[in-house]
Amino acid sequence: MLPAARSGDIGVRSGIRRPASVMYFRNMFRKSSTAGLLRPHARSFAAVVILQVIGAVAGLAPLLAVAELGRTLLTPGPIDDGHVWTAVIAGAAGLAVRLLCTAASSGIGHMLDGRVQLSFRRQLAMSLGRVPIGWFSRRRTGELAKVVGEDVAAVHPFIAHAPGELVAAFVVPLVSLVYLFTVDRRLTLITLIPVVLAVALVPLMMTSARLREQKEFDEAMGRISSSAVEFVQGIAVVKAFGGSGRAHRRFLTAVDDFVATFYRWVRGLSPIAAGMQLALSPPFVLLVVLIGGAALITGGGLAPADLLPFLLLGLGLTAPVAALGHGFDDMQAARRAVGRIRDVLSEEPLPEPANPAAPKGHRVELRDVRFGYDEGQEVLRGIDLVLEPGTVTAIVGPSGSGKSTLVQLLPRFFDPNHGSVVLGGADLREIAGRDLYRTVSFVFQDVRLLRASVADNIALAVPHADLDDVIRAARLANVHDRILELPRGYDTVIGDEAGLSGGEAQRISIARALLADAPVLVLDEATAFADPHTEQAVRRALTTLDGDKTVLVIAHRLETIADADTVVMLKDGAIAERGAPSELLAQDGDFAAFWRTHRPDEAEVLQGDTSR
Repeated sequence: MLPAARSGDIGVRSGIRRPASVMYFRNMFRKSSTAGLLRPHARSFAAVVILQVIGAVAGLAPLLAVAELGRTLLTPGPIDDGHVWTAVIAGAAGLAVRLLCTAASSGIGHMLDGRVQLSFRRQLAMSLGRVPIGWFSRRRTGELAKVVGEDVAAVHPFIAHAPGELVAAFVVPLVSLVYLFTVDRRLTLITLIPVVLAVALVPLMMTSARLREQKEFDEAMGRISSSAVEFVQGIAVVKAFGGSGRAHRRFLTAVDDFVATFYRWVRGLSPIAAGMQLALSPPFVLLVVLIGGAALITGGGLAPADLLPFLLLGLGLTAPVAALGHGFDDMQAARRAVGRIRDVLSEEPLPEPANPAAPKGHRVELRDVRFGYDEGQEVLRGIDLVLEPGTVTAIVGPSGSGKSTLVQLLPRFFDPNHGSVVLGGADLREIAGRDLYRTVSFVFQDVRLLRASVADNIALAVPHADLDDVIRAARLANVHDRILELPRGYDTVIGDEAGLSGGEAQRISIARALLADAPVLVLDEATAFADPHTEQAVRRALTTLDGDKTVLVIAHRLETIADADTVVMLKDGAIAERGAPSELLAQDGDFAAFWRTHRPDEAEVLQGDTSR
C-alpha cells in the first residue's frame, strides 16, 4: 500500500524535477539530522544504496539474456552463435554480480542498522539522564517506552530493507525501459499504461484527509501503548481496591478509539489501494501487453519474436513499483519515529553551572519562589520559606495546593520560574548536579526499584557500602525481617526472584535514603503505603538521624506532623499558615479546619498535646 507522502517529497530546482525517492532520502538525512541522528552514518548508507543499484542492474542481465536468446533463436535465418554465447555469459555474470552485491548490501545494511540503533539508544540514554527529573513526571511511561523501544526499532526496515525495495522500484524499470525502447517504442508506451494508471492514483493518497488520518492512527497507537503500560503497572493496586473495571475501561476505550481510527483510515485508502493493486497485477499487465502486441503484429508493425522481451520485462516494470509502496511505508514510519526520537533528544538538559559553587552548610531557603508547569498557570505563588538544619518541616494542604511541586524544587527536579532555592548560601542552579545529589536525598510515594539485588537497591547512592551498613539501614526502615524471608535474602533480585508490595518497596526506598545519609532529606508522602507499625518505625528512624539534618516532609498522617518542628499549610499555591502543629491548631485557622475535616479524632488528640 502506498502511503500518504508529504508535499515536499518531490522537489524542483533549476527546472529539474527530482525523483521522490531521491528527495526523500535527502530529506531524511537533512531534516532529521538536527540532533545528528543519521548524518554520521550517511556514507555507510550510501554504500548500501550503491551496492543495491549495481545488484539491481546486474539482476536484469538474466532476463535480458533470455529475451535476446529468444529474439535470436526465433528470428528466421542463420543463428549467430557468438551472440548466443555472449547473451548466456552476460546473463550468468549478471546473476553472480547480483548475488554478491545483494549479499554485501544486506550485510552492510544490517550492521549499519545495529550501529544506528545502538547510537540512538545511547543518545536517548544520555539525553534522558540530562533532562530535569521532573520532566518525567510530565510524560507518560508508555510514550517514553515507545520512543526508546518501538521507535528505535522502526528505523530497521528503512536502513536494512527499504534501500533494496526503492532501488528496485526505480532502477529496474529505468533500465528495462531503455532496453524496451530499443526494441519498439510504441509497445513500450503501451506497456507503461498500467504504471501510469497506478501512479495517477498516488495523489489521492496524499490529500490532507489521508495525512490527518495517518496522524490520528499514530496517536491512537500511542494511547494504546501508554494505557497498556499503565494498566499492567497498576493492576495489583487497582485490583486490591476493586477498581479493575475502571482500569479495564480506560484500556478498552483506547482500543475502541484505535479500532475506529483504523477503520476510518482503511475505508479511505482501500478503494485507492485496490485500484493500484489491480493496475499493477501481473494478469492485467500481461493482458495490456498481449493486446497491444497482437495489434502491432497483425498490423505488420512488430515482429512476433520482439513481443517476448515485453512479456518478460513488462512485469519487471510493475512489480518493483508495487513494492515501492512497502518501501515508502517503511520510510514514512521511520521518518515519524526519528521525529519522535528527535523531540526527546531536543529537550533542554538541566543547565549545569560553568563555575559550580559549593554549598556551605545545609540551610535551605526558598525566596519568593513562583512556579508553573504551563505558562500563565502558577502552581506556587510567592513562596518564602526557611528550613533550618536540625529541624523537621512538614508540608500539608488540600490536594492541588502545590505540596509535591514544592518539595520537588528542593532536589531540583524543576527550576523555579521566578525566585530562587538556596542551599548553604548557593542557588541550586549554581551547584553541580553531583554535589547537589550528594547533599539532598529524597523518597517519594511513587517508588521505582531496579531489577537488581535488594542490597544493590538499598546501596544505590552508596555502591561500595558494606553489607553491615545496608542491614543497619534496612533495620531502621523496618524492612530487614521481610528481606530475610526472600529466597536469597539481600541477594534476591527484585522482579526476577521475588516481588515486593507497595509498602515494602517504599521501605526499601526509605532504607536507601537513610544509607545515603545526606544532610538534607526530602520525603514526599514516603509512608503513604505503610501500616501504622511501619510508619512508627520510620518515624523512630528519622529521630535517630544526625540531629543536624534538614528534613522536609509531606505528611498525610497527623502522627508525622506531631513530630515536626514546623508545619507549613499550603492553600492555592501559597503559604496560608506556618508554625508549630499544636500552635496552629490552637489558632483555629486554615490548618485546624483542614485537619478537623480530614482527621477529626486525631486533631483533638494533637490539640491536647501541649508538650511542644
